[in-house]
Amino acid sequence: MDLSSSSGHDPWTEDDVAFDMAGDSVKEAFEKAWRAEGEKVGRFNLAIFGKTGVGKSTLVNAIFGTDIAETGVGRPVTAHTTLHVREDERLGVYDTRGLEVGVDTRAVLHDLEDHLRATRKKPIGEQIHVAWYCVRAGDRRFEDTEAKFVEALRATGLPVMLVLTQVSKRGDEVRPDTLEFVKAIEERDLPIFERRAFLTMARAEDFDGLAAHGLQELLDATYLAAPPAVAAALDAAQQIDMARKRKAARGAIAAAASLATAAGATPIPFADAAVLVPIQVTMMARIAVVYGIPVGRATFLTLAATAGATAAGRGAVTGLLKLIPGAGTVVGGAISAAVAATFTTTMGEAWIRVCEGLATGKLGGIDKALDGEAVRKLFLDEFLKRAKK
Repeated sequence: MDLSSSSGHDPWTEDDVAFDMAGDSVKEAFEKAWRAEGEKVGRFNLAIFGKTGVGKSTLVNAIFGTDIAETGVGRPVTAHTTLHVREDERLGVYDTRGLEVGVDTRAVLHDLEDHLRATRKKPIGEQIHVAWYCVRAGDRRFEDTEAKFVEALRATGLPVMLVLTQVSKRGDEVRPDTLEFVKAIEERDLPIFERRAFLTMARAEDFDGLAAHGLQELLDATYLAAPPAVAAALDAAQQIDMARKRKAARGAIAAAASLATAAGATPIPFADAAVLVPIQVTMMARIAVVYGIPVGRATFLTLAATAGATAAGRGAVTGLLKLIPGAGTVVGGAISAAVAATFTTTMGEAWIRVCEGLATGKLGGIDKALDGEAVRKLFLDEFLKRAKK
């Protein structure tokens, strides 16, 4: 049976969900599953360059949903570069201090080349995958030293994307002087990805009536530039494309439903419904990883959402099962393969709703206070809605 997901994750096997539920509480089992799924998904690593004040942090925050410079773990990896790792460990940002006039860019590149050589022998999750070189639109200057730096950066083997930041637009119209600036850069024929600049405004400016734009286009191109092996990590790292996250999460649901179908091939006695719990715990852990939710918050969400349904064992699990059409009418009170799969799928879809609510700020946001009762209500409302379909 092929249990691989459409998101590119490794196939699941029964061993992946073979928790000893007598020995592990669901909290412990979930944390173990979250870490295991996180290791499979890996980490997307971005290197970002540009002068001080061009909006590098704002751009990263807009696409990846958190201020990693404040909340991430920063450690020097070269004399000029610091690696910030987001709390959930799905994103790493290599931030180089501003490349101002007078900064020895040769030393920056030399250190970077040494680091790249060292990490090429390591797992892909420890390598740099894409570089963004940022230029502020309002500066109207792209110096020869910057062009040489971009050329040398590309020569290291990294795909380099040139990003124009703080690009003002009125409707769909970009200012003519900005377009002239873009043309001047592109006429240099630099070895940048797609041979063009990506125009962005990371944050809306309501006072001036300027909308954010260009972020999805930059993200889409980053997927194309990055190695295919880190697509799942980029799914988890980015926080603006919920459709991609849903697709990855539904791959996890499909994998879990397949395992539940196999478990129900020999009808499960209703009183033993808790045998499905390890499958569902692993599914929920993977989905939490996809949505970039740190392990502590993900564990709280799981327990709050199910109100102990996966922890209380037989009584709570069978209580949810009875909401699934057909579950209570099978001969001898046994759970069929179809009911087991439907139950697992319904739980998965309800869990997506919770994780997406957190990722989009409807439940307080990734790094804000959570209301356990609101989480539980959202989960059960979605579960009931889908169970009735």
